[in-house]
Amino acid sequence: MIDAIFRPPSGQPLDLLETEIHVWKAALSCEESTLQRLEAMLSTDELERANRFFALRDRSNFVAARGILRDLLGKYSNRAPGELEFSYSPKGKPSLRTELQNAPIRFNISHSHGLALLAFAANRELGVDVEWIRPNVAFEEIAKRYFSPLEVTELKSLDPALRAVGFFQCWTRKESYIKAKGEGLHIPLESFSVTLTPGHAAELNSADSLQWKLQSIDLDEEGFVGAMVAEGKDWQPCFWNWSPDL
Repeated sequence: MIDAIFRPPSGQPLDLLETEIHVWKAALSCEESTLQRLEAMLSTDELERANRFFALRDRSNFVAARGILRDLLGKYSNRAPGELEFSYSPKGKPSLRTELQNAPIRFNISHSHGLALLAFAANRELGVDVEWIRPNVAFEEIAKRYFSPLEVTELKSLDPALRAVGFFQCWTRKESYIKAKGEGLHIPLESFSVTLTPGHAAELNSADSLQWKLQSIDLDEEGFVGAMVAEGKDWQPCFWNWSPDL
């Protein structure tokens, strides 16, 4: 696990080196003026998706997440956020139709209970996930159904007080991997393993684990865990906070 230091880029241009992955933490609870500005960036289909939410908070979180994504992509690509266009893989993974210099911008986003993580890379696939730890989830039954035998054994070996954290660390790491590969749940969750013991290094054990690097993210947010997977081993993460006045 790493000690993630989230900080703004201090006015520096948002340039992506191929040896970096930029991870942004963002609170989705915004001032009304900020939310209106972010909503104005959205496309017609994104607004239609937003309006399908019955709960106002869910709608606001969706608008904020998509707007912040557009805001950051606009800064990386030097384009107006509202002009950006997305395409989607057969399994639904989004990508940007424009390019950053000669290398395509890859990105991924995850949000849970009002907290979002957004990750950006140049010319390498990646996946990110954040989860709010919910102790009342029937995690032992879920683990038996979806986790690998190695993961189930490791989860059972934990002190009972650590099992909820271990479960959600496992979940974010597995989710990051399948999101990075862009295959969704077409990859059986029990077909690969990750480590999950709190305080220990994050490791991926899969048929193609040499192609990927798993990174645990210390969010400095009580009750949340996060993880990221990206292609290759030759990259380092940079951690920043998003703010409306960026």
